[in-house]
Amino acid sequence: MSETKKNSLLAKVNFPEDIRCLSPAELGVLAEEIREMMIETVSKRGGHLASSLGTVELTLAIHYVFDTPRDRLIWDVGHQAYTHKIITGRKERFDTLRQKGGISGFPKREESPYDVFD
Repeated sequence: MSETKKNSLLAKVNFPEDIRCLSPAELGVLAEEIREMMIETVSKRGGHLASSLGTVELTLAIHYVFDTPRDRLIWDVGHQAYTHKIITGRKERFDTLRQKGGISGFPKREESPYDVFD
């Protein structure tokens, strides 16, 4: 991953429980930081950018409200799940997206208990 700024909100978020204490304004800042990370990574590694950029706030809201992974999320199109991957323990490996030995471009049960289907 590109070096996440130590004072950024994204640096402090590794799992959904980390976002549940954020204010609405902080969630907006976090969404911007996640978009920057996705754009940087996808520009280098390839992937489906537009669909993931369009679901950032939705993904944050779903994880904020629901008790994931107990409440299970199903993505109708897996390449909308980049934010989901970033906030469910895979942020540090996001720069390996779609690379041999890296994380998948789609949800994958073997990667995370937050992924329900492959």
